[in-house]
Amino acid sequence: MTAEMVAPAWMHEQITAEQYDSWSEEQCAGVEIVDGMVVVSPSASKRHNRLARILANALEDAAGADWNADTDFDVRLQDVPLTNRRPDVVVYRAETIDVTPTRPEHVLLVAEVVSPGSETTDRVVKVDQYAKAGIAFYWRIEQAATGVPLVYTYVLDPATRTYREGDVFTGVVKVAAPFPVEIDLGQI
Repeated sequence: MTAEMVAPAWMHEQITAEQYDSWSEEQCAGVEIVDGMVVVSPSASKRHNRLARILANALEDAAGADWNADTDFDVRLQDVPLTNRRPDVVVYRAETIDVTPTRPEHVLLVAEVVSPGSETTDRVVKVDQYAKAGIAFYWRIEQAATGVPLVYTYVLDPATRTYREGDVFTGVVKVAAPFPVEIDLGQI
């Protein structure tokens, strides 16, 4: 006896913001919506998750009372067509913790940890989407073969809605903007 796999309709049709907002948290986990289409992401590795958690904890500590840093939740970049991204780390205004969905105007910084399979999306596609949405800072973390991550920082040019390259850090991230922070990523 064989079981035939039938993909749900939402995998082949554009969905609206209203449809997505009616889904449960479990249904939203592990997916992003790009131009109304569901994009399923593979589960991240333990190394990937650890790196994101270390980064979020350090940013949370440095941010003070006005900002929160978290992992794994949606940022609604646009409603039509629906585009929700799920950055690995998001620094957002503390007073918007209960505002759903989280919008770009609530977000100060997003960080993506590059994994096999997400290289082009994290290096090209998301950079452009976050910049067009007006998010002031973007960090891309590359997991180097040496075990010491590389952190590429980008700063938004509000006039052109594009990022300019900032500093590149190996192992220890030491920045003054968006707030002073020193993060030792060491050997992950």
